[in-house]
Amino acid sequence: MAQTFRIAVVSDIHYAAAAERERIANFDHRSIKNLFARWLGHTYEHFIWLRQRGAHNALLDQFIADAGQPDVVVANGDYSCNTGHVGLSDDAAFASAEECLGKMRGRFDGKLHATIGDHDLGKVGLFSGHGNMAMASWQRLTERLHIEPFWRVQLGNYVLLGLTSSLLALPLYHADLLPGEVAAWEQLRATHLQNIRAAFASLQPDQRLLLFCHDPTALPFLLREEIVREKISQVEQTIIGHLHTNLVLRTGQVIAGFPTIKFLGKGAQKISAALGQARQWRPFHLRLCPSLTGIQMLKDGGFLTADLAGDASRPAKFELHRIKW
Repeated sequence: MAQTFRIAVVSDIHYAAAAERERIANFDHRSIKNLFARWLGHTYEHFIWLRQRGAHNALLDQFIADAGQPDVVVANGDYSCNTGHVGLSDDAAFASAEECLGKMRGRFDGKLHATIGDHDLGKVGLFSGHGNMAMASWQRLTERLHIEPFWRVQLGNYVLLGLTSSLLALPLYHADLLPGEVAAWEQLRATHLQNIRAAFASLQPDQRLLLFCHDPTALPFLLREEIVREKISQVEQTIIGHLHTNLVLRTGQVIAGFPTIKFLGKGAQKISAALGQARQWRPFHLRLCPSLTGIQMLKDGGFLTADLAGDASRPAKFELHRIKW
């Protein structure tokens, strides 16, 4: 009988250490100058997305306690609240991510493999319009927190690959880059694509692939690679985060092909552009790992576990574990 492996997946923890909790407590929506964006931001956060950012650190402790004894743990991006909108180049956000990852590494030791989320690198705020994607955040993630931008784990005939979605989707983020850092980001993307091509090329016919990619926005760019299209039938599932709730995933699949929204600023444009390409997500067989909180409206958060047959004789069996708060 083939050996069975267990993996656990957690995503979008958005942990808040002391400095970010204080910043969130003192945040005033009146700092958003556009009156309509101010009203929309307040309404969206209060009733739909998440009313009390930074107030749910205990859910990480619950995941750590409930995850059992998996062979591999994947953290699929976004470890801080990114309250400075410049990723972990901000000291407060870095402290949150360091504390978050420290807790998981303390429990799971070398079993933990982490991907990089868009909030980890920095991004323009959806309603504020402030922020950028900072090379200093990349350096802190890779050099101080020791997160590998690309990683590969083999469990029997299953191959697990961790990708960095923001590098793959970099053409969408050029407006978020600082002018002096564009060339460095492009070089990082080129190296990342080389690693991905090599990994797909090395796949044996009897191997099955599980991809871990924070943001599905990256997947249409991945599909442009010839070797990925050649081996796409071996991609059993792609586990994403970023969307926090399956409601967003289902909505994206329904409105795929709709035109880009232009009147609500850069953040809304990027979101609508990504959802407009959702048809190209389908060959990757998406499975969302929600945030631990889910969204305010549904409180539908949790984490995933999966059992893998080492000989890949049957599909991986995933289970969603709800967390109440």
